[in-house]
Amino acid sequence: MIMRILGEGQYEIADEHLDRLNELDAPLQSAAEAGDEAAFATALSALLDEVRSLGTPVPDATITPSDLVLPDADTSLTQVRDLLLDEGLIPG
Repeated sequence: MIMRILGEGQYEIADEHLDRLNELDAPLQSAAEAGDEAAFATALSALLDEVRSLGTPVPDATITPSDLVLPDADTSLTQVRDLLLDEGLIPG
């Protein structure tokens, strides 16, 4: 799966890591539903850090569509609410 972090780049994520990313997505979803900006920022940062850690950067010269687009770390809860699916940012 190719995940894009807005303003940063793309990462190739092996399917075996999706459960871990979903674990990190759950608190992000809960914080968004509760309107808790601080918890949301913490959860988003943790999710993005894990994508960077588990993923392999896709070279900038490679043009490939992203399967999933994640907001950057500076994105506010209000801005992300429109992106959230019933399952959070990471479906599954």
